[in-house]
Amino acid sequence: MGWAIHLHLIAAISWIGGAVFLFILGISLRDKRDQQEVYPRIGPIYGYFEIVALIMLIASGVILILNNGLASILFDTAIENNVIHALRYKLVLVAIVTVMTIVHTVISFRTIHKEKTFLEKIFSRASSMGIFLLNFIILHYAIILRDTL
Repeated sequence: MGWAIHLHLIAAISWIGGAVFLFILGISLRDKRDQQEVYPRIGPIYGYFEIVALIMLIASGVILILNNGLASILFDTAIENNVIHALRYKLVLVAIVTVMTIVHTVISFRTIHKEKTFLEKIFSRASSMGIFLLNFIILHYAIILRDTL
């Protein structure tokens, strides 16, 4: 598998580690003033970092699919096995997380120095929590794939 798996793992560790850090930060910062001081400084740094990590994850994932000969059978519904099932589920979840990340990033960058509207708060928090939770399900399928391959 070579360098692609290492790049994929480093990006995944960075992505999930950052999400866990921000989740803990969000829980621990209850004071609104503290949030207003911290998030405008950390948010953009993590936002750009998150975008790079996601691009690395998707690119290295495509390379891994191609290098393992899974591209040709991925969309063939006649082929059924644990690897293909796990990969299909993982890719659907990655697509959902990617959309949630775009929604969350757009709202966050648009409202970095101003108060979010009620809808922006709901979409931002829901996408953030969705990303956080789905990351662990994606990790589960990644472990299944790694064990099988």
